[in-house]
Amino acid sequence: MPLDAALNSLGIAKAPADTRVVVAMSGGVDSSVVAAQLAEEGYDVVGVTLQLYDHGAALAKQGACCAGRDIHDARRVAETMGFPHYVLDYENTFREAVIDEFADAYLGGATPVPCIRCNERVKFRDLLETAKDLDADCMATGHYIQRHAGPNGAELHRAADPVRDQSYFLFSTTQEQLDYLRFPLGHLPDKAATRALAQRYGLSVADKPDSQDICFVPDGDYAAVIEKLRPGSAEPGAIVDMAGSELGRHDGVIRYTIGQRKGLGLGGLAEPLYVVRLDPETRQVVVGPKSALATRLVPLREINWLGDASFESRAEWHVGVKVRSTKPPVEAILRPLGPDRAEVELFSPEQGVSPGQACVFYDLDGPRIFGGGWIWRGY
Repeated sequence: MPLDAALNSLGIAKAPADTRVVVAMSGGVDSSVVAAQLAEEGYDVVGVTLQLYDHGAALAKQGACCAGRDIHDARRVAETMGFPHYVLDYENTFREAVIDEFADAYLGGATPVPCIRCNERVKFRDLLETAKDLDADCMATGHYIQRHAGPNGAELHRAADPVRDQSYFLFSTTQEQLDYLRFPLGHLPDKAATRALAQRYGLSVADKPDSQDICFVPDGDYAAVIEKLRPGSAEPGAIVDMAGSELGRHDGVIRYTIGQRKGLGLGGLAEPLYVVRLDPETRQVVVGPKSALATRLVPLREINWLGDASFESRAEWHVGVKVRSTKPPVEAILRPLGPDRAEVELFSPEQGVSPGQACVFYDLDGPRIFGGGWIWRGY
């Protein structure tokens, strides 16, 4: 008999009926399908939805998760499939762990990725501990990523569908968290397959649109949110070239990101100019030619390493890296500078590398993810 003959579909040596699974339900089609599928397979499913911010203010806004409509949708799915569903008030936790840092990062001239922090500090930390308090054997989510049992423990792999792959947003998942988490959608070929399953289960969210914006910025106006959180943060200043000559004025550094070309309000130029640096202390937006955006050396901190050998066991690691979520991995050398700091040297320069973004490490020869770190102004 194979060694894994007694394992259920979640890799746990119990019958499904004896396996409790907490499913993190956002109210969208992905997590709803996960919950419905596991319930149909006979697992002891408990659905949990987090109220992350004042959903009353967002009831009428589309494209945001965890608002009032989404809580209602998650509850309906639970009623349809016959498993318990709970809503937990995480507003204070979310504000302290995610929203405050988001605002402060922009004020510091960085471009943050709050969805990564939410996974790291709220869903995969606090909610995961709640799942353990509920005596769950594991926690499942609707993320498009794969977890495989490897010779040295659970491994994180890219989703089968490269369009839906969410590995960039999950690089900070620790080994301990990965041992407990499950991602039942990671093997699906595309989003159409997920919606087909939702139709099969008779879920009301089968045709619900995907979330497009950060949940607490449902209209995409980051600057307005930051001004509300940090009054007086949008102070005017100068737009200067790389030599320091003033070319124009702006109404707040928080309205700009590195690599931005449009919306600078600079006319009559011989060549297009891009934001190459933000200086919050002097309130300057520094612009230059596209070539000035090219970067080969990327300093990182808060490294999360998911490789089999220890991070500092080598002077260099030959890996693929992503410095933004929308691009495929590129070849690079990763040099540890301590247990949680590193330098990445890109084989080919990348443009618009920004502090506050993530740099994620990949196996050059396969789908495995080796973790990642946060880009910062290390030099």
